[in-house]
Amino acid sequence: MHLGRKKRAHIVIDALSEVISRPETELRFSSEYELIVAVILSAQCMDARVNLVTPDLFKVWPTFKELAEATPEEVARVIASISYPNNKAKHLVGMAAQVMSEYKGKLPEDQASLMKLPGVGRKTAQVVSSVAFGDRDALPVDTHVFRVTNRIGLVDQAETPLKVELGLKRVIPRDDWGRAHHLLILHGRYTCTARSPNCSDCVVKSACKYYEALQGLPKPIKGLDPRKGDYYCATRRQYFDQPISRLDRTGTVQFACPKCNSMNVYLSKTGLTLKIVRDYRID
Repeated sequence: MHLGRKKRAHIVIDALSEVISRPETELRFSSEYELIVAVILSAQCMDARVNLVTPDLFKVWPTFKELAEATPEEVARVIASISYPNNKAKHLVGMAAQVMSEYKGKLPEDQASLMKLPGVGRKTAQVVSSVAFGDRDALPVDTHVFRVTNRIGLVDQAETPLKVELGLKRVIPRDDWGRAHHLLILHGRYTCTARSPNCSDCVVKSACKYYEALQGLPKPIKGLDPRKGDYYCATRRQYFDQPISRLDRTGTVQFACPKCNSMNVYLSKTGLTLKIVRDYRID
């Protein structure tokens, strides 16, 4: 089924809204201070892990003022189970100190000012400005949003988070940007996962280019004999033991026959195709 990206986006957002009743962040916080700390800690770390650590952190350093007076070494000990604790501890202390010195202890509301704080990039700034201050211009792109939107086809092979953000803003109504951000994150976290996405239970698979491509992969071949070789080339109908690698038209590395370069290659033991569908990750 051919769908334009705006129509595809409309179908996806409506379908996800039906099954995700509370599209909001899963980080636990009760203030702007707690939110920015939690978001900084959540970079390349699961929200559930952050939620286990922040209560102890907030007991010791409940405001920007106390955190600014801490040492990175002290903070790192409390957040030791978080990814990259040493770097994040330096960012947290530096962020708090800058909020105290430049903003009199009050977190700035605009994205540009937020991005001047240590440890705050475009995504973090947009999350904070959207969740804490209702910024309607924010549409944060994390690893889940990047993967899901590229897979579904809401953007056209966008190679960077910024390109994904700009592409989504062209196809999703502005009033839906905040809600769409959370819907796509939660869909990526629990259904369209990085490894082994649960396509069978996905409510948007009818509008998903990735699922369409998976359905188009060659069917298994029965009756192959692994004693004749580990791999089978269906183009030349021959077995071999060592495939080569080739790039297909999408830039995806595929196994290929060493004699004819065909990518129509199967694993002899299972009869399954070795072709894969292009996937997307933030480098």
